[in-house]
Amino acid sequence: MKVFLEKFFEIENNGSSLQKELIAGVTTFITMAYIIFVNPQMMAESGMDHGAIFVGTCLAASLACLFMGLYANWPVGLAPGMGLNAFFTYTVVGEMGYSWEVALGAVFIAGILFFLMSITPLRRWMLDSIPLNLRIAMGAGVGLFIGFIGLKNGGIIVANGATFLSLGDFTEPSTFLAGIGFLLISILAIRNIPGAIIIGILSITMLSVIFNLIEFNGVFAIPPDISPVLFRLDIVGALEIGMLSIIVSFLFVNLFDTAGTLFGVATRAKFIEDSGNIKDLDKALKTDSGSSVFGSFLGCAPVTSYVESSAGIEAGGRTGLTAVVVGILFLLSTFLSPIASVIPAYATSGALIYVAILMLSGMESLNWEDKSELLPALVIIVMIPLTFSIANGIALGFLAYVAIKIFIGEIKNISSGAWFLTIIFVAKFIFL
Repeated sequence: MKVFLEKFFEIENNGSSLQKELIAGVTTFITMAYIIFVNPQMMAESGMDHGAIFVGTCLAASLACLFMGLYANWPVGLAPGMGLNAFFTYTVVGEMGYSWEVALGAVFIAGILFFLMSITPLRRWMLDSIPLNLRIAMGAGVGLFIGFIGLKNGGIIVANGATFLSLGDFTEPSTFLAGIGFLLISILAIRNIPGAIIIGILSITMLSVIFNLIEFNGVFAIPPDISPVLFRLDIVGALEIGMLSIIVSFLFVNLFDTAGTLFGVATRAKFIEDSGNIKDLDKALKTDSGSSVFGSFLGCAPVTSYVESSAGIEAGGRTGLTAVVVGILFLLSTFLSPIASVIPAYATSGALIYVAILMLSGMESLNWEDKSELLPALVIIVMIPLTFSIANGIALGFLAYVAIKIFIGEIKNISSGAWFLTIIFVAKFIFL
């Protein structure tokens, strides 16, 4: 078996070893495992069955990782994307009133479009066509959106009739524990402790059990029935004109997030060849885009590559065996449903806030000198959380970008991709 694995994954040729690959896989899984608790909790608020979406999350992540490892031979873990699951639940279903079945249909369509872009020159055209500042702003804005949800779920911010928002009551046990959870995760991460996020979530959950805030139901159990969400997507319902901006948002946030993650991982893993090309990038993109398609069958928001894979690469992972190990561990996680079912929202709020802050790091790459490029980006970053909608925030940013460029006499500098998205968003505000 050892000889087969080394030959199939070309472990020695990639400067790794079987032991390093196994350690890297476990490391990556530990850094990603929080998603099996956070995603079901968030998606369940859309009306989906918690147990079913827990299994769906584990299976979607497992299949995507196995595909990435066996087909693309990349050491990258995949799972339902943070931010896109929040957009799914709180905007598409919660604010806009669509059923979760229709929202899954939109995820499927966006996944198909992403896959088509991955196998055609459209991907390169779109990546090159959208201004860099706006691409960066999407990621940062989604980060703030996630952080806002974490603060809200933890009771750290609450509604206020006079000021809209105000600070929550830290004498409440749940709010206090939410704050402690964030601090614990931050301290562990700063000290480079692997699995800081999952340790933080489980620690707050254990404290909640000790203080009788929740009831402990055990650790292991037979996986729940997935049928309540399996193949329940409504593709026909997602084809109505009102879903266009939603599909576009799913597509482009996923596209730019994936591209940024894979490019970053390729650099760390030294996959960039002397010619400047990235080894097997097309296979990695096909895997990522295809994962969103079959993930929708399992009841998941778009499945995407995780930047946490960098932890495994730092541990020595250089081949798809790392991803295969991650996939196997996600599959085994289906037996952890008792833990997933008792974790309270405030126990995951610290994780959401921490992930949000990490996502803001891209802002350092903004072009702060050219205000015609900077201001629209800041509009996206600010308006995504304040409108509680990824789609609206992106739309307002692109409209601001085009308007500013036109009135300062730089209409020729507006790319075809920017025009394309702006037309879609203008139609959204006029007709919807």
